[in-house]
Amino acid sequence: MSPKPRVTKPKRVVVAINPSASFGAKSDIGPALVQTLRAEGHEVHSLTEPSWLELLASARAAVKSRPDALIVVGGDGIVNLGANLVAGTRVPLGIIPSGTGNDMARGLGIPHEDTEAAIATLTAALRDGPRTIDAARISYVDDTTGEPAQRWFLCALSAGFDAIVNERANNMRNPKGPSRYIIALMVELARLKRIAYRLTLDGRVLETEGALVSVGNSVSLGGGMRITPDAKLDDGLLDVLIVKPLGRAAFLRIFPRVFKGTHVTDARVTILRARSIRLEADDMVAYADGERIAPLPIDIEAVPGAVRVLAPNPGPNSVHHG
Repeated sequence: MSPKPRVTKPKRVVVAINPSASFGAKSDIGPALVQTLRAEGHEVHSLTEPSWLELLASARAAVKSRPDALIVVGGDGIVNLGANLVAGTRVPLGIIPSGTGNDMARGLGIPHEDTEAAIATLTAALRDGPRTIDAARISYVDDTTGEPAQRWFLCALSAGFDAIVNERANNMRNPKGPSRYIIALMVELARLKRIAYRLTLDGRVLETEGALVSVGNSVSLGGGMRITPDAKLDDGLLDVLIVKPLGRAAFLRIFPRVFKGTHVTDARVTILRARSIRLEADDMVAYADGERIAPLPIDIEAVPGAVRVLAPNPGPNSVHHG
């Protein structure tokens, strides 16, 4: 007897669309997703607020109703928003990438340059069920309120030259796309400086000078820069990249290798792994998933299985040990 065809139970989903993704060349992505989901029989609550703060408020209220999924349309910024709403809950996070870097989509194996393929991947994951991944929880002091605060990230945190570049890139209006990050990098390269760090990794203190320190839960930032190329999303560990002080010429030799992840073979590059991390340095601001967090010091903790995502399964050999 042949098996019965699988019947997909209609889901109640919330779609949150980045306000900036509602205009221009990518303005049709959100409506196309909503149309596809409704055609498959799902109940869709679409959020298209005019501002980021209004979208955050609406999405937070929607998640409290415990939908079957929160799906975000945009780049890593809105993925970070979604992660902070669903971390520690049973609500899965879906991603339709339409941003500048789309690094979390890359890390999860979601097509980031083909909207139709991304939507097909999402609808398949709605049928097959979510995948569970780790998230990183940051504890810090909010520099606007002076109060203790916490925030989650899924992809990567930067605290060094890359964070300085990130701050400049985020303040640039043009050009659009990954080239904005490259231009910001070249501008800041002229001001390259040594940074004195104090790192505490699972209780072990390391004092070092460096050009940058980054913490990866996934592999890349800045639109495909594979800073921690061996990071795994489901091993309960965070990969800590430390780059020793570099002159401009050495930096320019190493930098192109970051896009392939081959920079890790350079003697001035170290990657360590830890579950809990404290970062300290003077006059340094941390960025996570492209979003400004706070000045150092900060504490970071890997939380295994904190987020459920609608993404392809990576296969049986995804987890590394060490």
